[in-house]
Amino acid sequence: MTKDEGMPNPKTARQDFGEAFWDDNAIQVVREEPNEKRVYDLEERTARFGEAVIDFAPTIPQDAVTNRIISQLVGAGTSVGANYVEADDAVSKKEFLKSIGTCKRETREVKHFLRMVVRAVPELKPRGRELWLEARELHLIFSKIWRSGKNENQ
Repeated sequence: MTKDEGMPNPKTARQDFGEAFWDDNAIQVVREEPNEKRVYDLEERTARFGEAVIDFAPTIPQDAVTNRIISQLVGAGTSVGANYVEADDAVSKKEFLKSIGTCKRETREVKHFLRMVVRAVPELKPRGRELWLEARELHLIFSKIWRSGKNENQ
């Protein structure tokens, strides 16, 4: 991609500090082989993501620390899909970009809350990482859609 397409300069791009949290000195793989066939339909993909977050939540032991995190994680994880459906049904470009922006923010929140869960319950790190990677990919997708839409208006 060229600079005209909105890609940041790699020398000045902000490092993804969240990525460092998940690294246990293991070799990083850019694209891990999926266990099942990849879904490219964002409505289906965001729905599956919300379901995966819901399935993950009961594995988190509940206590005073994790109760609020669980609630926030499930709320953000399931609202990604709801906001994408809303964006897909938008009647104007402005409404579409607003909903995509919300999807973008919610995926960042999921990444944050997954990191907090893993800090509170370290044995959940393997599954938390899988969800975090999907949240990261979705965030990158929504960021690109949002930037592209904003650039068209300028």
